[in-house]
Amino acid sequence: MILSARYAALSLPLVLGIATLCLVLSFVTNDFHIKYVADHSNLAMEPWLTWVAFYAGNEGSLLFIANIYSVLALFALWRAPVESQFSLPYTTAVMMLVVLFFTSVMATLANPFEVLPFAPEDGEGINPLLTHPGMIIHPPMLMTGLVGVAIPFSFAMGHLLSGEMEDQWIEAARTWGLIIWAILSIGLLLGAWWAYTILGWGGYWAWDPVENAGLLPWLPLTAFVHSIMVQRRRGMFRMWNIVLIILAWGGAMYGMFMNRGGPVPSVHSFGQSSLGWVFLAFLAGMLVFALTLFFIRYPRLKSRGLLESAVSRESAFLLNNLLFLFIAMVVLWGMVYPLVSQMIRGVTVTVGRPFYDLTAGPLFLALVFLMGVGPLLPWRQASIITLRRNFTVPILCSVIVAICALLVGVRSLLPLLSFTICSLAAASVWSEWVKGTLVRRRRNENFLLGFVRLILSNRPRYGGYIAHLGVVLIAFAVIGSSFYGFQKDVVLFPGQRASIEGYTLEYLSSESEVFSDRIEHRAKVVVRDGSQIVTTLSPGYAFYPDFSMAATRAGIHSTLIRDIYIIANEFSEDGSAVFRIYLNPLIIWMWLAGPLFILGTLIGLWPEKRPSSLEQIS
Repeated sequence: MILSARYAALSLPLVLGIATLCLVLSFVTNDFHIKYVADHSNLAMEPWLTWVAFYAGNEGSLLFIANIYSVLALFALWRAPVESQFSLPYTTAVMMLVVLFFTSVMATLANPFEVLPFAPEDGEGINPLLTHPGMIIHPPMLMTGLVGVAIPFSFAMGHLLSGEMEDQWIEAARTWGLIIWAILSIGLLLGAWWAYTILGWGGYWAWDPVENAGLLPWLPLTAFVHSIMVQRRRGMFRMWNIVLIILAWGGAMYGMFMNRGGPVPSVHSFGQSSLGWVFLAFLAGMLVFALTLFFIRYPRLKSRGLLESAVSRESAFLLNNLLFLFIAMVVLWGMVYPLVSQMIRGVTVTVGRPFYDLTAGPLFLALVFLMGVGPLLPWRQASIITLRRNFTVPILCSVIVAICALLVGVRSLLPLLSFTICSLAAASVWSEWVKGTLVRRRRNENFLLGFVRLILSNRPRYGGYIAHLGVVLIAFAVIGSSFYGFQKDVVLFPGQRASIEGYTLEYLSSESEVFSDRIEHRAKVVVRDGSQIVTTLSPGYAFYPDFSMAATRAGIHSTLIRDIYIIANEFSEDGSAVFRIYLNPLIIWMWLAGPLFILGTLIGLWPEKRPSSLEQIS
């Protein structure tokens, strides 16, 4: 019976894959008999947008989520560690409960294959905001990350249901927690890049409700992938880790609720409908089930290890987790406050960036500080000699960075403190690498070989350090763009020039091009630094009459120092154009963090050869 159920679960990607292929082919062949195809595509749609149109609405995105989750579940069951075999049937049941929910919603409320009485000659077309290359991968990554949290959650629930109170589940949960964390992180970064390039406001994160819905599960999941390492090494935080993964899954379900007709409008909600409340009900049911099970097993979840000192790596992990949860509480409160104000006062009060900057900003900075301090602390307890040896070089490096920042003109306390803390975090990673490599050098290994062997000797640890450097890059980009960005609006006629912070912008000409579904307006702008041409940009926008909506196409030139970001948002009949020009320092470092997240995760998960669960059964 158990093996039969396992094989049934493993067959899901096949049948859901066939359904996915059928829907994609319906888009490719413009089969407007299918209501979903008629609602989200038209004859003018470019072929590369077919994949985007597939998940542009609720029905298709639900099919994508069910399909990709079934694939994740297949690999999770196939490669489940031998230690988790006893609880695996219960884990499988929880995984299949999630699939059952999505397929039931499609079968009853959101059928992607609903047929119209007659086929229209053309479809309604795709949302203009989705006609962006980032949409090929951003929504799939984010949806995969959100639903993928159910994988480590299922291993945790399977562990509790089975009655096993040892730690057999943590290896699988750690592996899948890291995989899903990387996917969700890249999805959030791609979302920031999409907002930066198409929404035409010069920023990348507006604390929008649906942006926050993606961030909400990321915070406890990040805490979980750190905390599970303590349980793996010291047998501590056993109850805490169960709570963290429950909160992460709850946040993921809330994120899908917000994406599917949540009560707060957002430019990111590409599939709004009344389905959101179905997701909310499922979220409530899953939380009641998980928390009830947790409290039933609570007496048997006591950790084996104890916290021996406040100055130790375990304490740093615990404080790190608390900060992640505090930030999650701040984000959640900002998301629900408009609803609370509407219910109590009858007025919807929107919570914007100033609230998050004031509350979440210092907490994030404290996290970066802990990220620099934690790796330098020993397990169990620290001595004065150990602290002096480990902290001397990173503190010296951060002081040097602070002095350099003062010399180049950073005078405000907050950015100066922020740059110093970021440099401490980066220096702590490099100092650990340098010390380890020098030890191997004394064993007659060359520096490169010694460094590579150092990384491979403790892959989870050093893979995490690489991901930490990615976080530092994001922090540098946020600090630079938040405190030292520059904006200027100018009106130019062809041939006229404008100066901004040492650059000269010359408006050469404009052109318009009419397509069957849109009208594109573009300007041609030359940017000079003194007499040298830096770049030629073509900012503009595309107007979609059927949607009464314009999609901005910013002209962006990126360097390691700053981005030149130009928007042309109005073209007049007299030939003049209105330009909004931003100088955004250090933005490119944010996008470079993505490869570091991927590299760090791959190193941390690089597998040791072990027999699979199916090989063990057979």
